[in-house]
Amino acid sequence: MATFWVYDYACSLEEEWTFLLQSRWTKVKGLYIATRFFLFLLLIGHLYVNFIPNGNPDKCKILVNVCSVFNQLSASCSECFFMLRTYALWKHNRFVHVAILVFFPVAIIACIGTSLASTISASYITSSAIPGITGCYNSDNLFVPFLLFFIFELGLMSLTLVHAIQSWRMGSGRLHAVLVKNNIFYYACGLLLSAVNVLASQYLHYQYHAIFQDFQFIVLAILALRMHLHLWQIDQQTRNMDTLLCMSVSNM
Repeated sequence: MATFWVYDYACSLEEEWTFLLQSRWTKVKGLYIATRFFLFLLLIGHLYVNFIPNGNPDKCKILVNVCSVFNQLSASCSECFFMLRTYALWKHNRFVHVAILVFFPVAIIACIGTSLASTISASYITSSAIPGITGCYNSDNLFVPFLLFFIFELGLMSLTLVHAIQSWRMGSGRLHAVLVKNNIFYYACGLLLSAVNVLASQYLHYQYHAIFQDFQFIVLAILALRMHLHLWQIDQQTRNMDTLLCMSVSNM
């Protein structure tokens, strides 16, 4: 996963720096930087936990808990992107606003609470199933957090689909179409990966389940960052085309 992240970051490096240097400072830009930062810390933390020899169970527990916090922060930042997009699609509808303000904190608190409860009751080991490699591993079961995440994603996807059905006859612009497609694709990936993690947490050993768990958080963060860059580029192209059109009309 670290190799995949490095490859993705190298491919989007020029686009990202263009966005960071040319876009104005907003809360969404701060959210973009936070998502990138937490994703980087998440990968560094997991590499350290999995491959650095450590024979102290207490230190192992601390490291695993820190990585769990980075997981939750990364997932929260990624979800915030698409909650804001869903809210924008509904044109700041009061019902959607209240629903997001109520259910998002409840979902986050429930996920964090169940994750902490599972982590506290878990056992920690300092040896890997792979011969010759030591690291920190635990036996926590994250069935409930991923089930809650699945339900939350399903709710946001339902809001996007309802809006798409209501507005498909209207002549919406390219930016709106990209926004809807990105939302649906992101939520579909979130639902699929959450369903896989729900099943894996029940039927697979933790060391195998952890692969799918990390994969979900990293992929969703990369999708959120990539899709925001793409949306910003579409917005810039639209603005440039409008400027050129106004200049042409004025010259006539």
